[in-house]
Amino acid sequence: MYQKTTLDNGLRVLTSTMVQTYSVCVAIFIGVGSRYESDEEAGTSHFIEHLCFRGTTQRPTARDISEAIEGIGGILNGATDKEMTFYWCKVTRPHFATAASVLVDMLLNSRFNPEDIEKERQVIIEEINMCKDSPSQEVGLLIDELLWPDHPLGRDIAGTRESMAKINRQMLLDFLKSRYTPQNTVVTVTGNIQHAEVLRVIEPLLGSWHNLHPRSPFIAYQERAGDQVRIEKRDTEQAHLCLSLPGVSLFHPYRFPLDLLNVILGEGMSSRLFSEIRDKLGLAYSIGSYVEHFLDTGALTVTASVEPENLEKTVCAILEQLALLKEHIPEPELRKAREISKGRLLLRMEDSRNVAGWLGGQEMLTNRILTLDDVISIIDSITVEELKKVARQLFVGEKLRLAVVGPVSDPEPLKRLLKM
Repeated sequence: MYQKTTLDNGLRVLTSTMVQTYSVCVAIFIGVGSRYESDEEAGTSHFIEHLCFRGTTQRPTARDISEAIEGIGGILNGATDKEMTFYWCKVTRPHFATAASVLVDMLLNSRFNPEDIEKERQVIIEEINMCKDSPSQEVGLLIDELLWPDHPLGRDIAGTRESMAKINRQMLLDFLKSRYTPQNTVVTVTGNIQHAEVLRVIEPLLGSWHNLHPRSPFIAYQERAGDQVRIEKRDTEQAHLCLSLPGVSLFHPYRFPLDLLNVILGEGMSSRLFSEIRDKLGLAYSIGSYVEHFLDTGALTVTASVEPENLEKTVCAILEQLALLKEHIPEPELRKAREISKGRLLLRMEDSRNVAGWLGGQEMLTNRILTLDDVISIIDSITVEELKKVARQLFVGEKLRLAVVGPVSDPEPLKRLLKM
């Protein structure tokens, strides 16, 4: 499925040849995100990612960068997460070398012009304001604070308005120098291209990159007591809620069983939550669940938006579905969840961008790559009893956390509901 070469400077290059595509995706993954930041640095990783699109020594303006890719019909983007930052470019096969050149230019030669820094600072503050204005996004930030209190994982990836106001150019450059290193970087190239050709382009661009700072450690999360309920009262039509439980890490043996439990619980229109709370009870238009896995922790979260007078009834209905997973999972439901998981995984792998993310994300975060066959074999081996065992161990009443944004003020009635 893939080939890997480690350059002399420690940079890892992975490729996957997809002869059926017209595209090539180049992606650069850096092992840094918001959890690597101190309180004073909050938002720095995200700030740097934005500034890398602002201009380089070769392409001085943001327009120069975007036109270099859009002018050949390509797509260019980037993202910052809690544990990783990545930049990617997708182009047609003949323009691979141009895509690689632009991304490497952004990585190594961004100017961090003082005027650009001030403009982008305001852009990010507006991004923070936009999220604050969106109840469905704000409730997601509140639940992170409840799940990981007083820890970088519980912070907004973009930082705060206060932290953004204090980050200066030297802080950005120091952070960049200590985290953006070849040993902490993975390049993935996927699509209609061969490994040898990729190396012929990437080695001259990045083989002489030498920055020998050791990889910075992150602050490990230690489970601690905190609030169970957080409410932000707003004059909205709906109450937006996130109901969460601590999950497991990327390396935990329960990772894939928990993923399957999540499929049964809240993925898609045939899931238990959708069938019960939308179709049967008519309490919500949109309801679902998702799982997060980090290097040392994780979470399972249910999201919904409901009429305020139906909030308590909806929370009770969600808790009932969580409790049922401890006792009752018919074999046909497990088979369906397996097929959903495998089918969606395989369909995603038809796109070169998704294959780049699959390879680069695993290599960066876990330093190992599970193939599609590996994952399918794991999914097929999971049993009903294993799922119920995982549910009994993880779905515990005292670990429940609930965040609400909406016309609600009293947390006590909601606290009394959080039992299983």
